[in-house]
Amino acid sequence: MPTTIKKTRKLLFHSSNHECQESQGGEAELHKHLENCSKNPGHVQFIPVEEFAWKHLPKGHRGQALYDLIKTTADLTVRVAVGNTSLKRPDVWAETLSLYPFSDKRGHKNFRTGSGMIWYVDKFTDGTKQDGGKHWKKYKKCWCRNCQYSESPNNVWWDFKVYTATHVVFDEMEASHTYLRLFYDKNDSPEVIVDRVSVDYTHVEHDRCLLNCVTCDETVGQRLEVTWRRYRETWPKVRRIYRESKHGDRLTFIVSHPHGCSKQISVGQWKNKYQMGNRFKYKFTYTTCTCPGSSGAYVHCVGYNRWATQLAHSGTSTEGNFSGAGFIM
Repeated sequence: MPTTIKKTRKLLFHSSNHECQESQGGEAELHKHLENCSKNPGHVQFIPVEEFAWKHLPKGHRGQALYDLIKTTADLTVRVAVGNTSLKRPDVWAETLSLYPFSDKRGHKNFRTGSGMIWYVDKFTDGTKQDGGKHWKKYKKCWCRNCQYSESPNNVWWDFKVYTATHVVFDEMEASHTYLRLFYDKNDSPEVIVDRVSVDYTHVEHDRCLLNCVTCDETVGQRLEVTWRRYRETWPKVRRIYRESKHGDRLTFIVSHPHGCSKQISVGQWKNKYQMGNRFKYKFTYTTCTCPGSSGAYVHCVGYNRWATQLAHSGTSTEGNFSGAGFIM
């Protein structure tokens, strides 16, 4: 089946809904939203990370490289929780009359969750990376919250980025009220929290946000470093295997935190891809299952280049689930 490309500069999905999970009761009520879900009652199309196996993949895709990539992606997936809403959110999406998410809550506390994926992990010692590069802000000590107010901040730490959607974390004000939960693979997973977050960049129309994050927890930092290395090694193998068949198979997987609860894997197919002005800027629609709480999750269309990680899950519409725009080849 040939690739479907529809050129547009506008946001195509005028009757769309974001998929952040709002919770007036905060963390305590997230499981109630999971149990009362109307979009996917029972969540039968979601696979808990620890239960994921080759049998969950189409027969032509049951290879070690793809399995490893999905599991590594899961290890790098985080839950994003935001507690406040910026006054700078626009009224509507660009070039549409569709309300921008949480524009009615500007300036107010509003607990919500989304998903994101860790990207780039760098270890620093006295402000220097292992390759000799210096910290981008010239820091010599860890800049996490604990170290910020400590008389003896750590001199060894790990910086990392997180890709998510701009409608999840809009700007620096919201980032200052954001925290991440890492390794949330099952209900009783230990709480691993990163609460020092800043904005690297945002693109509102493409619904793409990159966050700067930090940890000086040695166990967490080393685990992220090893996992990121594995991810970088596995990606090109998968692309080589599926590059020629990507337009026919259209396999797409997402790892997210439905309803702000433990992470789940979903597998489906992309349906259409829409060109967004630039020759290589596209957004996708897909059958891959999502729920409130999936906003910002990495949408992986198997066989495309690794910068496809810029595709963050954006919402759902009459045309299906859809991503933000990313640089795709």
